[in-house]
Amino acid sequence: MSIFRFKKFEVRNEKSAMKVNTDGVLLGAACPVRPDMKNVLDIGTGTGTIALMLAQRISALTQTTDSSIDLNIIGIDIDEDAAAEAGANFAASAWAGSLEARRQALAELSVDRAFDLIVSNPPYYDSSLTNPDAKKTAARHTDETGLSFREVLEFAGKHLAQEGIVSMVLPADQEASVLRHGRMNGLKLAETLRIRTVERKPSSRIIITFIHDNQTVTPTEKQLTIMNKGKYTDEYISLVKDFYLFA
Repeated sequence: MSIFRFKKFEVRNEKSAMKVNTDGVLLGAACPVRPDMKNVLDIGTGTGTIALMLAQRISALTQTTDSSIDLNIIGIDIDEDAAAEAGANFAASAWAGSLEARRQALAELSVDRAFDLIVSNPPYYDSSLTNPDAKKTAARHTDETGLSFREVLEFAGKHLAQEGIVSMVLPADQEASVLRHGRMNGLKLAETLRIRTVERKPSSRIIITFIHDNQTVTPTEKQLTIMNKGKYTDEYISLVKDFYLFA
């Protein structure tokens, strides 16, 4: 059995097409959270890692136990194996009562609430590079076979709470398109985190955060470098220290 161990939870990492990865962990660690967040949606949950990280972070802010915290985190995934694995990971965690995994496409999600936080690590590879493994294709490619950031933003425009936040991790070269589609759905930029693997390279990823366009905000921009001279940077370790065993 393949198990990835974090400081406060473990993740079975076998059935989901997309394994525990740096992009997802960065989103789970860096996206803005507040103690008053009650309803959270993780779109394309995979192993459930991001949802588990958010459960840990929000419950820590509220300083309550799982039995008393008013928190509902739903992780959805179109892949049956991924949803089952996420469900098992949720059930084994300290926040089992606050987490729910569903095998469901975003377009099929029946919504009975507004979400305080919507997160997604959507696919981003070009469809011309389609992987012969059909499950990995759906998990990794932005085309008719899988989830796109456009769907996430359209959903968020309709179902984000008035003071809610939507946050995604994406390739840096998609920034202009993401900003444009955010505006098309009544969302405006609140925060950008530019991520580069080493000091002298350009940013390869961004974590981009939107709010409703009727909210007041001064957009912020930050830079995160993961490695310097063969070692993890202090800023990276500070970000992931509550999760990774090495930090």
